[in-house]
Amino acid sequence: MTFTATSAPVASTRDWWPAMKLGFGGHCPACGEGQMFRKFLKVNDCCPACGEELHHHRADDAPPYFTILVVAHIVGAAMLFVEERNDAIDLWIHVLVWPTLTLALVFWLLPRFKGALIAYQWALRMHGFETVPPKVLSVVKPL
Repeated sequence: MTFTATSAPVASTRDWWPAMKLGFGGHCPACGEGQMFRKFLKVNDCCPACGEELHHHRADDAPPYFTILVVAHIVGAAMLFVEERNDAIDLWIHVLVWPTLTLALVFWLLPRFKGALIAYQWALRMHGFETVPPKVLSVVKPL
């Protein structure tokens, strides 16, 4: 009895930086054409343009963490800068400006960080992204 070793197809390398730029823009990291999200933070199961499966992602808590980290530094530094330059600004202006800026930055950055992280996972073939070609959907005819 002879056993032969079968090897899995060798996967080509994926560049992580271009993939992350595409993901940051909300585009599929594989083709750059299809949209990654079908709603604000809801990821498409597969790319509508090329069929690349995207449901494997495990973004979890990383995008909110990076968003909080960046937004807190931007808003905190801006608050300190404004207070240092002009401490005579009325309190009601601070109450309007800083929460509005914080929410605007969070809503703008959160889907971008999530898209970039999913694209990074795709480029490194993590969490199920290691499959070589995307599945081809076949039509099954009933008997």
